[in-house]
Amino acid sequence: MKTNAKRKTAAWASFALLSATVTIAGAADFSVNATRFDPYKNFKFRVKWDGKYVSGVAKVSGLYRETAVTSIRNVLSGRTTKTPGATTYQPIVIERGRTHDTAFEDWANKVFNLGSTGASPTADYRKDMMIELYNEAGQMAMAWRVKSCWPSKYSPLKEFNANRTEVAVETIVLEHDGWVRDTGVNEPAEPSFTRP
Repeated sequence: MKTNAKRKTAAWASFALLSATVTIAGAADFSVNATRFDPYKNFKFRVKWDGKYVSGVAKVSGLYRETAVTSIRNVLSGRTTKTPGATTYQPIVIERGRTHDTAFEDWANKVFNLGSTGASPTADYRKDMMIELYNEAGQMAMAWRVKSCWPSKYSPLKEFNANRTEVAVETIVLEHDGWVRDTGVNEPAEPSFTRP
């Protein structure tokens, strides 16, 4: 019985130490809002290009980059060293409910017309885009600038289906030259909620 009590005491001591470690680690994640422990939710965001917010955006694919691994083999020692190679960025897919706003279609037509009419390669088909993440209080918490975007795919309606009652979805796929986090956007001081 004493052995079981020692095991329980040791288990609780380990749990308390782990809890304290998690609390300390979580506290450092939010420097302005020290009492916040939950990460930001992914459902509050906005997309902006040409200085205007794009209406009705329901989904934006994640921002992904991948750096290739280059292996260099030393002939004398036979050892292989790995170094970073070229970095590539995945296209960004944006979906929104279909409306009479023609922003997606107009932009996609610029690229389509560029290829079909032989227009000058300096045409204004590339745009910088901002993706902004907001906290639950509606304050901008983070933002990313996506550089030199242009649409490689466009769908005015994702699908037609008489057996469903879903919202009609318009889709655009954007190629780009990379993204950077806007370090000018800092953690906002979140409002405290009190009972009225």
